[in-house]
Amino acid sequence: MGIRFILMVNKQGQTRLAQYYEYLTIEERRALEGEIVRKCLARNEQQCSFVEHRNYKIVYRRYASLFFLVGVDNDENELAILEFIHLLVETMDRHFGNVCELDIMFHLEKAHFMLEEMVMNGSIVETSKSNILTPIQLMDKTS
Repeated sequence: MGIRFILMVNKQGQTRLAQYYEYLTIEERRALEGEIVRKCLARNEQQCSFVEHRNYKIVYRRYASLFFLVGVDNDENELAILEFIHLLVETMDRHFGNVCELDIMFHLEKAHFMLEEMVMNGSIVETSKSNILTPIQLMDKTS
């Protein structure tokens, strides 16, 4: 499958966006998020951006006050996932203008829509920023 989940977390460890591509109960999700967030936030800047946890490989990157964490299968390419995280941030930057935690909180549906345009069933299906943002811009025009 590839991508199992995507999390956006602030520096205090509060989850701002969570998208799962496999079934986990609410309790399992809460426990998994807590373990992963504690593990990733405890690491310093000199350590690599890849962590193995349970049966996942966690690829993460910090942009300003947000951490972007992506849980993938163990055979997934870490550098490709880092590039995907960068593409996601660039796409959100283009739409929101220097994306921040408040943009995610107040426009959660748009953030989820961008993810849905980019990832389907755990596979990356779209990498063109203009193709990702066109439907959102059309929705903004009509409202």
